[in-house]
Amino acid sequence: MSEFFAAYGLFLAQLATFILLLVIAIALLTARRRGHSEGLVVEHLNRKFEDSADGLKLAIEGKGHAKKAIKARQKARKREDKARGKEGGATKPRLFVLDFKGDIRASAAASLREEVSAVLRVAKQGDQVLVRLENSGGTVHEHGFAASQLTRLKRHGLELVVAVDKVAASGGYLMACVADRIIAAPFAIVGSIGVLAQMPNFHRLLEEKGVDFEQITAGRYKRTLTMFGENTEEGREKLREQVEDIHELFKSQIREHRPQVDLDRVATGEHWYGVRALELKLVDELKTSDDFLREAAKDHDLYHITYKRRRAWQERVLGGAESLLTR
Repeated sequence: MSEFFAAYGLFLAQLATFILLLVIAIALLTARRRGHSEGLVVEHLNRKFEDSADGLKLAIEGKGHAKKAIKARQKARKREDKARGKEGGATKPRLFVLDFKGDIRASAAASLREEVSAVLRVAKQGDQVLVRLENSGGTVHEHGFAASQLTRLKRHGLELVVAVDKVAASGGYLMACVADRIIAAPFAIVGSIGVLAQMPNFHRLLEEKGVDFEQITAGRYKRTLTMFGENTEEGREKLREQVEDIHELFKSQIREHRPQVDLDRVATGEHWYGVRALELKLVDELKTSDDFLREAAKDHDLYHITYKRRRAWQERVLGGAESLLTR
């Protein structure tokens, strides 16, 4: 028994040292973010794209040829600003661009809530919203909340487009499926319409070492499975029932928003690349968000909306550690 506790103590010391070094490293990496204040940041993407093009023209054609085009663009901008001021708003329909980069806890949902609320306060009929989604899934309730934020946009009559450049799987697709239209890059990962619950069990190891584990609950199913106690078949069956129920809710979400999808074919937990996802009607078009924005810029004012949250250093460290472990 003494050998077990000695080995266990050494393991804990090594683990604590590793965690301490990891926390210090992440704290140093995130320290540079402490300076920004909380609030909404708005960027006019049309002008950003134009400025990038002008910079490239200057480099390629030289000042002599590019200068006239840049001056003409500056005059056009002044006319637009003047017209916008007279009319009290945008002269063209607006497309609001939001980014959602997910993690296991969908922690970006807090910023998404603020961004959606801001858009709803100023949006007019004919405006659209593009959400550039990158999310491989995680906890059910957190991703369900994030999906409900996107549903708010549709409920207020705005056309919602979700662009998947890399991945929208599991909880990510739970969010994406509420859109009026889903576009995806050819090799973006889409799907994983399933639910997973897993945990290790150390009961036999503790039993071998003579370690007892006590757990007291009130309510028959307060705890179905445990990491340290002896699990029962009744507990396993109850957890299976709960997992199946969540799966049914997931499928109901897709059935409501994408009735064209054959759920018997896709609700298997598998994922597909964009080309196959299009065949299965999980997405509507193969296109990157970059091409979508380039085309939309011709007849829309594009505004990139970001809500910057000020997070405590503890939250940044834990978030960074979670992101590292997820990768």
